[in-house]
Amino acid sequence: MAGEVDTPSGVAGRYATALFELALEEKALETVEQDLNRFASALDVVEDLRRLVRSPVFTAEEQQRAIAAILDKMEIEGLTANFLKLIARNRRLYAAPDMIKAFRALLARHRGQASAEVTSALSLTEGQLRALQTALKAALHKDVQLDQKVDATLLGGLVVKVGSRMVDSSLRTKLNSLKQTMKEVG
Repeated sequence: MAGEVDTPSGVAGRYATALFELALEEKALETVEQDLNRFASALDVVEDLRRLVRSPVFTAEEQQRAIAAILDKMEIEGLTANFLKLIARNRRLYAAPDMIKAFRALLARHRGQASAEVTSALSLTEGQLRALQTALKAALHKDVQLDQKVDATLLGGLVVKVGSRMVDSSLRTKLNSLKQTMKEVG
């Protein structure tokens, strides 16, 4: 198991571990997971939210007020809301995506699963995700929790990361390899 799921470290790891332990203690793992997934989805689609989270221009007070309003609108409350407000107050909001990723890794390990990050040029269909999950389960001999990302610069193919292992079958990488080979030949 240690090979497939890395133990989260750094600022993101410490905060994620604290949140995980509190959620486990309060028997709120499912709720926190759902809330964090909704917040992460909002981060993926709402440019203004990404700007708020990443920009050092906003003061801690401005970030706190904005996050409180956003959480109210999204109906995220309890432990998850307190956590996100705390990281805003502590000027760690920029690390929220990494904290969510670390929380997911801890949750997957707790459930006896491996977590995998899948990046594709286009959003994968449910059938494609199930097929990928089945293939990864066969290779790793455990259930796999997929975290899907879309990166149009890949052009095609997939990049799959499980722990510290990565399989890159993207068209971008293949074209770059071909370009490098042609430079060496010519």
